[in-house]
Amino acid sequence: MTDVCDHLIDVSVPEPTTPNGCEECLAMGSRWVHLRECLTCGHVGCCDASPNRHATKHWESSHHAAIKSLEPGEDWGYCYVDDLFVEEL
Repeated sequence: MTDVCDHLIDVSVPEPTTPNGCEECLAMGSRWVHLRECLTCGHVGCCDASPNRHATKHWESSHHAAIKSLEPGEDWGYCYVDDLFVEEL
């Protein structure tokens, strides 16, 4: 059985705030590699392979612990607090 932290149990996925891209990158005209959605508020940020790492910056400022991939065909989640990756939400 996969370990699951409290931040990833029974999450209800909010509507993404900017489903077409990273909120901050869209505002500043920057690019991203992959998108991540905050499971607390729906913020859409770019991944750590992107130049600006907005998903991680969102966690650092908001302390919203869990994200999920917003890439088509991917259903994984990650908890920053527990440094835990789950393959399927």
